[in-house]
Amino acid sequence: MAITLKLTEDEAEILIDALEADQEGYLESAKEARGNNRRAEVATFSEAAARIEALLNRIRALVPQE
Repeated sequence: MAITLKLTEDEAEILIDALEADQEGYLESAKEARGNNRRAEVATFSEAAARIEALLNRIRALVPQE
């Protein structure tokens, strides 16, 4: 199912900022899990970070660069 959502550029930037912060949290969690040899958690957190990256790239492509 696809969802259509209309956003202003400012709203898209807010989403980008929030997703970047969320992604940073997942990457940090993956790093900690790796240090504690918790492979399943590393995979889960890494996958979440990668999915966020893909979404970020889609949103960034829609926002004009200054």
